[in-house]
Amino acid sequence: MGMTASHLDRRIQLQRATLVADDFGMVEVWANLGAPIAAHKRDVSDSERWQAGGVQAQITTRFTVRFSSLTRDLDARDRLVCEHRTYNIVGVKEVPDSRRKFIEITAVATND
Repeated sequence: MGMTASHLDRRIQLQRATLVADDFGMVEVWANLGAPIAAHKRDVSDSERWQAGGVQAQITTRFTVRFSSLTRDLDARDRLVCEHRTYNIVGVKEVPDSRRKFIEITAVATND
């Protein structure tokens, strides 16, 4: 079954880091990329691993969004926020057979 606009039942905010000068040098500051956009959210895996004396939980999620000049330029330098959780983007690809209508974003969130 193909993706339709009615499947895009979540709102996500895309963000990109920029370097800004402060009193100590250059710092990375996250800024919103445009307004929130509609997306379909699908969790694909979760895992835990030991790190620095504790357990870190991680969830991998796929977000499907409409193809646009904004979404086609996303990459691993960017991130997104959905339902108050921040996800680091690890992959972006065109949805197969969607004829440039949809983009799939694979992103990872951790509990830290």
